[in-house]
Amino acid sequence: MPTRAFPLTPEPVHVPDEVLDDLRRRLRATRWSPGAADEDGRYGVRRGLLQELVTHWADGFDWRAAEERINAYEHYRVDVDGVPVHFMRRPGTGPDPVPLILSHGWPWTFWHWSRVVDALADPAASGGDPAESFDVIVPSLPGSGFSTPLGPGQVVSFSRIADLWHELMTGVLGHRRYVAAGCDVGALVTGQLGHEHADELIALHIGSAQKLTLFNGDRAWDLSGGRPIPEGLPPAVHERVLEFDRRFAVHLAAHVLAPATLAHALADSPAGMLSWVLERWANWSDCHGDVESVFPRDDLLTHATIVWAGGGIGTSMRTYADNNRYPWTPSHDRWPVVEAPTGITFVGHEDPPGVTGAEARVEDFLRGERAAWYHHVNVTAHERGGHFIPWELPREWVDDLRRTVRGRR
Repeated sequence: MPTRAFPLTPEPVHVPDEVLDDLRRRLRATRWSPGAADEDGRYGVRRGLLQELVTHWADGFDWRAAEERINAYEHYRVDVDGVPVHFMRRPGTGPDPVPLILSHGWPWTFWHWSRVVDALADPAASGGDPAESFDVIVPSLPGSGFSTPLGPGQVVSFSRIADLWHELMTGVLGHRRYVAAGCDVGALVTGQLGHEHADELIALHIGSAQKLTLFNGDRAWDLSGGRPIPEGLPPAVHERVLEFDRRFAVHLAAHVLAPATLAHALADSPAGMLSWVLERWANWSDCHGDVESVFPRDDLLTHATIVWAGGGIGTSMRTYADNNRYPWTPSHDRWPVVEAPTGITFVGHEDPPGVTGAEARVEDFLRGERAAWYHHVNVTAHERGGHFIPWELPREWVDDLRRTVRGRR
């Protein structure tokens, strides 16, 4: 069967020299906060670590080498309903590749999917079945990475992004049906696709499985909803509750309540921007206190340069506020809410308080109220791994996704 010609012309990624020169100038001119006994991390990102990274970013990191690796894949820029969208593509190698769109989260970039793209597109190269190949599409979320700049008043809630992705896949690229996968904010985007466009979704696969109402309500910035910690919890469970609160409280509060206030600072200072995203990369990954064990230094700075060069730090954060400002509303009242066949991957670093181990994590989900939201067909948990699943556990993510889609092509 002849392969249908791809309808767009590639545009390789190229960050202009003047953007890189300005970046280095700003990094070298960083005015460091004196700080106070911050090397134990109790006050946030350690200055010593940050200063090392900033020095390397200014005078050691080779963006052009990273750019060459990125451009080993196809890149496209397209206007979707007035919104600029960049996406990376790896054409499928197999008898009948199925289209697959991968949605990242925050502070992710499209490049966080780079460790799974080849295996998904060309399974035979690593001993897999060529009949399980995908034509892989990896966009930058609107307002993030190279999907910039956003115009005034453009909304970047996850439900709006889902509408854009559906138009990209069916309208722009001409696919009748497709597979979708995502993590973090991208999991909500993917879940919305499986809710509103289930007939066009072959299947979907997500990391975690939140209800689509996650950001609805007056206190979306507070995971606890203002509830006190129950009395009498075992000490380990009590500590785990506090650990989760510490991990997400400042992130959600700042992004939901005042993203622009923060953006004015981060858009001006690459060192400040790096500090803000680095804390998430360190605290949310399963790195055991050593972020470079998960994100080698040049990989960290590749992601950071994508964030900086696109100029979208402010608009990328705004998705949280827009999720709350424009609350999710259902397209139908059927159950499960997400009707498309759904696979779910859980990881050990995100085990909730009182739950330990892969088997217990699956059982906890199936007993909870979130399970009823999804037409789940493949629920898997892994003992290790953190928030950035396809980067941290690429082989496991690929295997999980393949199982979800198997038999549904």
